[in-house]
Amino acid sequence: MPKKIFMGAALLAVMATSVLADDHKLGDLKIMHPILRATAPGAKVGAGYISITNTGASADRLIGGAAEFAGKLELHEMKMEDQVMKMKQLANGVAIPPGATVKLKPGGNHIMFMRLNTALEEGEEHKATLIFEKAGRKEFIFKVKSIADTLKMKHSH
Repeated sequence: MPKKIFMGAALLAVMATSVLADDHKLGDLKIMHPILRATAPGAKVGAGYISITNTGASADRLIGGAAEFAGKLELHEMKMEDQVMKMKQLANGVAIPPGATVKLKPGGNHIMFMRLNTALEEGEEHKATLIFEKAGRKEFIFKVKSIADTLKMKHSH
């Protein structure tokens, strides 16, 4: 009986670890769910999404980054203007207020990977480094999800 209890506890520990595998800590920031949207072959741009919770008492800001699979990384926002969806670069990055969770997701703020040197295929994983004004820089593994899966994030995540 004790062996069964031990095996059950071990299995639960492994499951919990895999669920938390894409949660990261950097200073006062908790960074969760780094995702890339799958692209068509030959595409030159791709989108990335992530959730960032600031557990600290002062604001921070996502200001940039880099990835080997892309020539450039930019932070963008999308919003409706006069019934037209428009996208523009956020020159000052993305603010992360204290105590807040900021979600970069489809249809809103997101990470643009420019000048892709490979297609982003569902199921793959790619490394990218994100730079925060106060917390510094950290490398993350972004999981590539299908377009359908990333569109579901628009209302959840």
